[in-house]
Amino acid sequence: MTSQHLIPPLNFGMIEEDLYRSGQPNELNFPFLEKLGLKTVVWLAPEEPNQRFLDFIDDQDIQLYHLGVVSSLNAWDPITEEVVLEASELILSPKNYPMIIMCNLGRHRTGTIVGCLRKLQRWNLTSIFEEYRRYAGPKVRVLNEQFIELFDTDLVRVPIDHPKWL
Repeated sequence: MTSQHLIPPLNFGMIEEDLYRSGQPNELNFPFLEKLGLKTVVWLAPEEPNQRFLDFIDDQDIQLYHLGVVSSLNAWDPITEEVVLEASELILSPKNYPMIIMCNLGRHRTGTIVGCLRKLQRWNLTSIFEEYRRYAGPKVRVLNEQFIELFDTDLVRVPIDHPKWL
């Protein structure tokens, strides 16, 4: 019997129970992702995920939500409020769990969504930015931090059956 190594994708992290974040996985990460029993992938990059990952999602019967397609093809543009609200709606619906939020490297778009979610959880800005910077590494984008700071959480519709961590 061969022991299989479980390798998480780039910038993988647990946000809350059954809610994860990462960059785009490759084939080495598929056994790890399989163990999570994912039901939903929220994909935030403007381009499509690679074909092997799309095939994996299909094989595993995982629902893919590709958000941010219309936002911008310029990777430097911050994510739009519309995309954050759309992602929040998916994230706040427990029927979509277990769920993973992803963009190419799992840094900026994913980090901005998570930052806005943390704001909704009433984290203080210092803690939110600390988490964002941990995943962004040396590539911190001040525009993303500013977006998080100015994001109006009152725009988020919180459902009655929201996750217990909120």
